Order: sequence, then C-alpha cells, then structure tokens
Amino acid sequence: MTDPELNDLGFGQVAAQQVHGRFLSKDGSPNTRKYGLGARRWARFYRRALAMGWPGFLLWLAGLELLANGIFALGYLALGPGAIAGTAILGLDDPFLRAFTFSVDVFTTVGTGGMHPVGSTANWLAIIESLAGPLFFVIGGGLVIARLMRPRSRIRFSQSAVIAPYRGGRGLMFRLINAGVSEMDDVRVEVNLVWYEEEDGKRLRRFHKLSLERDVVEFFSLHWTVVHPIDSESPLRGVTPERLRAAEGEIIVIATGLEDTFATRVSARTSYTWDEIRWDAAFAGMFVPSPDDILTV
Repeated sequence: MTDPELNDLGFGQVAAQQVHGRFLSKDGSPNTRKYGLGARRWARFYRRALAMGWPGFLLWLAGLELLANGIFALGYLALGPGAIAGTAILGLDDPFLRAFTFSVDVFTTVGTGGMHPVGSTANWLAIIESLAGPLFFVIGGGLVIARLMRPRSRIRFSQSAVIAPYRGGRGLMFRLINAGVSEMDDVRVEVNLVWYEEEDGKRLRRFHKLSLERDVVEFFSLHWTVVHPIDSESPLRGVTPERLRAAEGEIIVIATGLEDTFATRVSARTSYTWDEIRWDAAFAGMFVPSPDDILTV
C-alpha cells in the first residue's frame, strides 16, 4: 500500500499542506511560481511564442516589425529633413512616411531605390538597422520552424466532470477527445483526487490515486469517456456535494499518448475542482453514423 505521505504527485507535503486553491489550471499549467532564479524573460517569451495560436503569432511578428520600423523612422526624423535624400522622386510629401518607407527598405534589405542616408549619424543608423533587420528575420524564422517541429498534444477535456449513476452504482466521469488531425496510440490516463481529510483532529490535504474502469486505449481517434467506479474501495464512496465542497476537492488528470506525426509521446493535463463537477448529469452523445461507414464525432 502506498504511503500517503509519499503520494503527493511531486508537489511535496509541505507545499501540499500550505498551498491554497487549485494545483492545476484548466489548461493543465501548474499554479506555481519560482523565486531566486531571475526573471528569465527570454525563456518565458520563447515559451509564449511557441504556445500561442498561429493568427496571434503572425500578428505579433508583424507588430514587432512595424514597431521596429517606426522607431528607426523616428530616429531618422530626429536627425532633420536632410538625413534622407532622394525622396522627391517617390512623391512622398509626409516626412514620417518618407522615413518609414526608407526604414522598411533598409530593415527588409529589399533596397532603398533612389533614397540614401546623408551624414555620418544617418549612415550609422542605417548600418545598425541593416544588421537588425536580418537578425529579426532569422529569429522569426527560427521560431516558425520551432513551432512547426514541436510535437503538440491535441487532447481536449470536457469542461466539467460528472458524478452520476453508473452500472448499478455511481461513477466519476469525464470525457477527452482527440482534436488533432493525426492519430494517437497507446493513450494512458491517470486520475488523482486531492482533498482535505480530518486526521487526529487536524485538517490535512491528502492525495488518492483513483482506479479507473479503463486506464489505457490502444487507438484514440475519436473520444473516450473515462470512468472511476465509486465502489467500496473508492475514497469517494458516499461522497456528497457538501462533503466535496467542504474538503475543497480537486480531480487532477494526466493523459499521455503516442502522437503519430512525430512518433513521440505527448501529454495533456487538466483538473476539476469541486464546483466543476456536475451531479446526476450525463454527457451528450457525440457519435454520428456516416453513410460511408466512417466513424464520426
């Protein structure tokens, strides 16, 4: 039998007893912060660049480029109207538009046409920009490649879990689906209950691994309703909504599977707090028969 002092999922007994609120966010990220390691802004910046969606990522790249071009354009403007020559042939009457156009041409290395910087300061500014532009595109291209090559989990979880009648008893249930185009194999799920218990007059937070009716599926192309039967061996036996709320119960879910595209294991996590568990409810049907005998959800 597992020692309850060691079954803390790696959070540690001190943290487990002192922390307040949920351990995992709905998106599976731990609600923790690390101190003494510095801000690590570049590492956080890199992770966010990889995690955000493609529309947001592309808009973010375009915004950074326009911001850089605008800053350099203001630099040319600060040097006076004579810092950029040869703009008359383009018919650009607005000073900022002239400077911005020149900045974009230098930054993207497409060529400035008849425009050129005048004076040592303007030339040095153009040299710096001509170095910054390719560096920006190298970094941006590297991020694009990293996003394309990064294995991603496309496992999605139901918004709520359910405690409802199941096969003559009761069961805790939640649903997950494969939201990706690629197939997943050998998907495994582990479920843990975290709540407060009274022991020797003390209120202590305990972790319990919940047994599942089925904890692995070989093929995961559609959806899977994970069930924990609430039997005589379950820590949830006889549980009520009031008991779960008073114990600040949280269900922590960890799913791992083999993703076919990159042939590597990926993982997904989520949690359900006591107020995200529905009682005596049922999940809606997702399976739709297809006339061409293709399984569809």
